[in-house]
Amino acid sequence: MLNKPLEFRPSHHDLSKEVRQAMVNLLQQHLADTLDLALQVKQAHWTVRGPQFLQLHELFDTLNSELLGNGDDLAERITALGGVPQGTIRQVSQQSTLPEYPILADGADHVKELVSRYAQLAKATRKAIDVASDKGDTGTADLFTGISRNLDKRLWFLEAHVS
Repeated sequence: MLNKPLEFRPSHHDLSKEVRQAMVNLLQQHLADTLDLALQVKQAHWTVRGPQFLQLHELFDTLNSELLGNGDDLAERITALGGVPQGTIRQVSQQSTLPEYPILADGADHVKELVSRYAQLAKATRKAIDVASDKGDTGTADLFTGISRNLDKRLWFLEAHVS
């Protein structure tokens, strides 16, 4: 979780400074969680074993790439609103709300862990859509809407592996 105010630059953006600051804080939290999840998925990619190895190995690589793309979009929106994204490994580890990823090998165990984390991030993203909409920031709400759709789709893909 964010413990200190984020750096904020002046901007000619038409949203008020207060709204932009609130959105930067919201986006930063999602950036930290998204980058953390990307690294957790990469950990699963590196260590997965079992009868579905190849299928899961490739799926986890795809998930990682998508999450990194989402992170880039979140960071660029932070910058567009006058904020300074915090995306180093140390910053992310201090801010992420996701649980630590356990040491696993079995493909089914990885899938269960990732289902839980995708569900957590998808829920928070849907809440962020409402927060951004309530603040009148349709651009940020739209960004979160696209991310939400993708998280829901990938949650479905992961859940399809759970028997």
